[in-house]
Amino acid sequence: MSINIGSLIVSTPDIRHGKPCIAGTRITVHRIATWYKQGYTPEQIADEYEHLNLAQVYAAITYYHANQSEIEAELAAEDAEIERIEQEHYKVPKSA
Repeated sequence: MSINIGSLIVSTPDIRHGKPCIAGTRITVHRIATWYKQGYTPEQIADEYEHLNLAQVYAAITYYHANQSEIEAELAAEDAEIERIEQEHYKVPKSA
C-alpha cells in the first residue's frame, strides 16, 4: 500500500492553533524542527516519539526545509513571547 507523502502533514484550525502537524498526531512540525535544529537525527527523534515512524519524521523535516523562513519566524515569535512572559513573571518589585 502506497502512502501519498503529501498527506503526512496537515493543518487543522482546532489542533495546535492550525500549526502544521504530523497527520493523526498532535506533534507539530515546529516541535520536530526544534529537535532537528538541536542536532538530533531523524532516527533519534523517531525513537523519542515511539508512535511516529521515520517517514513521518522525515516528512516534518522536509516541510520545515520547504517552509523554513515561515517556521523560523513563528519559532522566533514564540521565543519572544516566552521571554516576555518570563520577564513579567519574574519581575523584581521596586523597593519603596
